[in-house]
Amino acid sequence: MKRRQFLTTASALGATLALPAFSKRAAASTTVSVLLPPWSTLPKDMADRFTSQTGFGLDNQTLGWDDIHAKIVTSMVAKTAPADATEVDWSWVGQFGAAEWYQPLDGKIDAGLIADLPTAKIFTFDGKLMALPYNNDFRILIYNRAHLQQAGVKDAPKTPDELLDAARKIKAAKVIDYPIGLPFSATEGASTAWYLLTKAFGGDLFDDKFEPLFVSPDSAGYKAMAFQMQALKEGLIDPASTGLKDVDIQELFKAGKITFDIAGWAGNIAVYSDASKSKVAKDVAAALMPSTTGKSRTFGLPGAVGIPASAKNPEAALAFAKWMLQPENQIESYLTLGNLPTRTSVLEKLNADGKLYEGDKLLQQAAVVEPLFAQGTPGWYPQFSSAVATALNQAAKGQATVDQAVKQIADGAKAAQQ
Repeated sequence: MKRRQFLTTASALGATLALPAFSKRAAASTTVSVLLPPWSTLPKDMADRFTSQTGFGLDNQTLGWDDIHAKIVTSMVAKTAPADATEVDWSWVGQFGAAEWYQPLDGKIDAGLIADLPTAKIFTFDGKLMALPYNNDFRILIYNRAHLQQAGVKDAPKTPDELLDAARKIKAAKVIDYPIGLPFSATEGASTAWYLLTKAFGGDLFDDKFEPLFVSPDSAGYKAMAFQMQALKEGLIDPASTGLKDVDIQELFKAGKITFDIAGWAGNIAVYSDASKSKVAKDVAAALMPSTTGKSRTFGLPGAVGIPASAKNPEAALAFAKWMLQPENQIESYLTLGNLPTRTSVLEKLNADGKLYEGDKLLQQAAVVEPLFAQGTPGWYPQFSSAVATALNQAAKGQATVDQAVKQIADGAKAAQQ
């Protein structure tokens, strides 16, 4: 989620969104406050253009992903809005929707735009659209092709075993010390990496009744965690990863200090391949997520913009959400910040124009994106995710075995559902 500048005209992409006609006089004193994570906070030139095009001032507020969630919960419980428009992550939909904290957007968005936003359905709760997705995040394997070549590894790994084998060869060849990048801090980034690897091992987290499927040693979730701990034990993952977040892994990749960003954000390929931001720009490559079944699997983690029910300036907030989805702004957000476009037409146009780095692989992986929860993200997901992150962190520190960690997670899931 982060990248650089390149504008395409609206006519080249089809009709842009029609912004409401605002009175400059009325809007002149109105500033929309926006609370977003670092990879989504608009650079000054985009913020200035928003103001010139809509007449609304823009107050950019930036917090880390976990901190945004905490601030929203605290504010909304106190019946105040943390901002006029905020980040709404896919994983918060159940919790926020059940609490009715956000204004429904139904009837306020053109039907043609919704049809061009396949991930919009992820932000629907009880039949109501809660937020507009601007970041088409899903996971894909990102790697440094030069490291593989130096170690004599010809092809990108297609299975978890091939991934371990490639990492061992890279380490043995002294290309780098820790080829595999995975976070093990007690944060959401650690949890989502385990979810992804569970799918890589051919399984899911829960059955249709939300009963845990990861406790048995022959389950995909158990094997995924065992894979992580094995790689850590073999020295293929830096022991310091117990204190690293997913954004730290990204910095290590850009610096050429890891070979595999296993749970790589699809949009990050644009940043990794940008020589002004990355030391390994010419060596970045992508591959479909490895799998034990021969069929690559991944899941979507899109981000959206929503309007709190108690927002002071809801009209300006809606203008901001729509503005973010204009084709030229989706493109600049991708190339500047790494937010992969959520509009299908924009994504396809970028690839056709050769502006989507590793575009064919991205589109192949995008074609198999699935939700983490087939039934929809439950309201108790944040508690579950916290239990996963804590257990993974303890296992990585040697404070719990895989058996103990998965049972701890299962207990956490049951407690969260009560």
